[in-house]
Amino acid sequence: MRPTLRTPRLTLRPFAMSDAPAVQKLCGAYEVALNTLLIPHPYPDGAAEEWIGKHDADFEENRIVHFAIDDGQLTGAMGLVMKDEGIAEIGYWIGVPFWGRGYATEAAAEVVRYGFEERGLRRIYAMHFGRNPASGRVLQKIGMQYEGTLRQHRKKWDEYVDFVCYGALREDWFTSRGTE
Repeated sequence: MRPTLRTPRLTLRPFAMSDAPAVQKLCGAYEVALNTLLIPHPYPDGAAEEWIGKHDADFEENRIVHFAIDDGQLTGAMGLVMKDEGIAEIGYWIGVPFWGRGYATEAAAEVVRYGFEERGLRRIYAMHFGRNPASGRVLQKIGMQYEGTLRQHRKKWDEYVDFVCYGALREDWFTSRGTE
């Protein structure tokens, strides 16, 4: 069963097909697509339904745990992408109307907790585009350490973009919280 997590302000829940119109609208913003690797612009009709339709299989096959970030309405998405044994990458987007409210930080902290405490992960990392320092601040606030920059690592549209890397190890995360 796909998990639902709660923070003081947010519910991190599985996406439902009824979220597709909100996903379409939020992902349709140029600013969201600009700062994510895989979201296209314009966002095509039917893409939200297709994406949400893959979530059960992603979870069952231990590929990705998808979370809808919800403060009473859909505000964004967060995913924990399983990589090698015990290693996962966190990725997220927040709809433009919800920027600046701390939702990404609050949700990311809870997903990292879930990854270490409930999934038993050894390492969680994240990468953001160099042109998006706000995403780096999210990762710093949740205790991830800067690990380096991959210069002009991937092409997004017509531009090669830097990937700035952050990571957290299980023992460091527990030590910083005085647990385990």
